[in-house]
This record gives sequence, structure tokens and C-alpha cells, in this order.
Amino acid sequence: MQVTETLNEGLKRAYTIKLTAAELDVKVDEKLKEAQPDIEMKGFRKGKVPMALLKKQYGERIMGEAMQESIDGAMQEHFEASGDRPAMQPQVTMVDGENWKAGDDVEVAMSYEALPEIPDVDLKGIKLERMVVKAGDDEVDEALKSLAETAQNFESRKKGSKSKDGDQVVIDFLGKVDDVAFEGGAAEDYPLVLGSNSFIPGFEEQLVGVKAGDEKNVEVSFPEEYQAEHLAGKAAIFECKIKDVKEPKAAELNDELAQKFGAEDLAGLKGQIAERLEAEYAGASRAVMKRGLLDALDKLVSFDLPPSLLDAEAGQIAHQLWHDENPEVEGHDHPEITPTEEHIKLAGRRVRLGLLLAELGQKAEVQVTDAEMTQAIMNQARQYPGQERQFFEFVQQNQQMQQQLRAPLFEDKVIDYAFELAAVSEKEVSKDDLQKAVDALDDE
Repeated sequence: MQVTETLNEGLKRAYTIKLTAAELDVKVDEKLKEAQPDIEMKGFRKGKVPMALLKKQYGERIMGEAMQESIDGAMQEHFEASGDRPAMQPQVTMVDGENWKAGDDVEVAMSYEALPEIPDVDLKGIKLERMVVKAGDDEVDEALKSLAETAQNFESRKKGSKSKDGDQVVIDFLGKVDDVAFEGGAAEDYPLVLGSNSFIPGFEEQLVGVKAGDEKNVEVSFPEEYQAEHLAGKAAIFECKIKDVKEPKAAELNDELAQKFGAEDLAGLKGQIAERLEAEYAGASRAVMKRGLLDALDKLVSFDLPPSLLDAEAGQIAHQLWHDENPEVEGHDHPEITPTEEHIKLAGRRVRLGLLLAELGQKAEVQVTDAEMTQAIMNQARQYPGQERQFFEFVQQNQQMQQQLRAPLFEDKVIDYAFELAAVSEKEVSKDDLQKAVDALDDE
């Protein structure tokens, strides 16, 4: 087999691979001899079918397999010998394929873009700052107050009090369309929180200002896209009897409340809240420090980028930004989107840093464990309640989906590896200062 270089320009490579007819025949004979012991054919005992007959019966299919295996093997040997790593799947075409016939030599053309040599980076020379925010008493008290509001109760207002937005009204109601009651349009002692938007638009607003004992007809129209087709777009009247008006009362901040949320006492709950807040601050701080690391790496390295990767990334960025600006277009039925210089510049940074992080991770032997992948799949599966098992099985059978889940895990582990080597100093800041730094990430 002969491999001949036809192009070596920058990162672009092209070769021809020639497999002679004699080499192909040897490969076919080897495969037929390997399969011969297990082949049965009428008139012959198992394993005793003559080679000439096997070649006539199975030769064409075996030749295709032999050809593919030989070309794949030659490509693998080439990459091992040259050290090239293709940026994307190599393009392989058969030269004069339409006119090829058995007995002819096989010649294929292979082309690809090689990944560039990634320069070494001294991670120990990178200086980073970790912003540290402590959860103050005011922030803990504010979070505790919000927690108490989620555990609120409703207590009856004084007799004759009018309902307000946020109150709970206990009602009996009967809905009618064209003066005829419809199925599912009636209930008794229904507790409706005004402003919850749990009823169709316009319903709850009309019950603001009612008192216990009142009777009120609420006039609304069902939305055009209402799920019950026989009601969609129809005008309706709900005859409502107001049985009670209740105001919201936040739960008292005491040990009993704390125990509802799994803490031993109020002090323990405050400690849990402080830990949760500081964990959130730490996550935001990590995002800021990660940007600092990537900015530093971007300044330290420079190398040629495979045009195919750059074009693909620029196209993806342009496409995503277009959809962000045109959210009403859900599919891909839109004009062709051409990346701008800004898109190409951003794509260059992303591709360069992506290749660098991959190289750092490979040299550091960073691995994503099976347990980490399983956890990631489980986290993703929770977005599909009731279908978790089907999603899990789908991911197990889909290599592309597995890669989509593995890539961010791998990147995070490489980032953590870089943090360990970099010179990191800590600076205690306020929550507002951290928020400004986080907001700045979106502005860049």
C-alpha cells in the first residue's frame, strides 16, 4: 500500500492512498479463510466449502469490507506515524470510483485539517483573585423572611373587610357559557389567592374588593388557545359566592418554623441559610475567576486555528445570536445568516481556548469518571419528570449526547486543575461588588 502526500499547506493536509489489486485479493482471501470454518452451503459439510465457491458467493461483499478495513488501517498508521490529529473527520473519496471494477487498483483521496501544535503554558505564572463574600446578618435575616413567606398561612379578615391583591378568597362558583353550565366549571369552598394567576386572565382581578357574603358575576373570555377546544375563545360568566376573605400571614420566625425546613432550631436554620448563601457567592466568584483565567490564557497563547473549526464556531455563534434577537422564530426557516467580523473574532477566542484547555487536560490526564457522568445524566433527566428512565437509556445509546454532557464536566475539571497551579489570592468584598463583577461578564 502506498501513501503519497499531495498537499501540506499550513494546517491543510491531503494524501492519496493506493491499494493494489493484488493486496486487495490477499486481504479478501484472508477474510474468507477466517470465515470458512463457520460457513455452511448445500452439498458441502460445514467448513468444507471450496474457496473458489466462497469467493464467488461472498467475494463482492468481502471485498468491500476488505477495502474499507485496508483504507482505515492505512489512515490509522498515517496518523500514528505523522503525529497529526485531524480537527474534524477526514474527507475520504474514491478516485475514479464510478469506473472502478474488480481487478483494478484502489486509490482514495484523503484530506483534513490538522490540529495545531499547542504551546506549553506556565500556569504557575498566572495570577488570579478570588472574591470572597461572607453572608451578613442582614442578608440571612432577609432570606429567612422570604422563607417564612413561603410558609405563610391565611387568616380571616375582620367581618366586612374588602379583599386585596394577595388575599385568599374562599368561593363557590358556577361557570356558564351562553347561560349553560359547562363541565369542570364549578367548585365549592375553593381557596383562590388573588394575583396568583391560577385562573384564566381577568378572573382574579374582578374579585379584588369583594367581602364575605357578597355574590358577584365574573365575566371573562377563554383564551383562543385554551386547551378545551369547545371553550376556546368563548365568553363566560362565573357566578361566585364569597364565603370568606383571608389575609396572608407570614409564619413566625421560631424553632417550629426551623424544624419544618429540617433544622433543629432557628439558630441552626440561620446557619444553613448562611452556608447556602455563601455557596451561591462562591459559585458566582468562581465564574468571575474563570473569566480571569481564560483572559490570561488568551493573552499567553497564539497559534494557527483550523479554518473548519473557526467557520463552524462562527456560524454557530451568529446563528444563536440571531435567534436570541428573533425569539419568535423557533425553527430554522429563516434567511441565511452570515457571521460578522465580531462573530469570527469571538469564535477565534473560543476555538483557541477550547484547544488549549483540551491540551492541558490531556497532559494532566484529567478524566471524567463514570460516577460523574451518571450524576450529570441524572441531573439532566430530572428535566423530564416521569420519563427519567427513557432519557437515561437514550443517553446511553447516543454518543453525541454523551459528549455534550461530558464536555462541560471535562472543562470544569481542567479549570479547577489550573486554579490549583495558578497563584490565587483572596479578597473579601461585598455582595454588591461581586454582583457588579458578575454583571460585567455579560457585558463583555
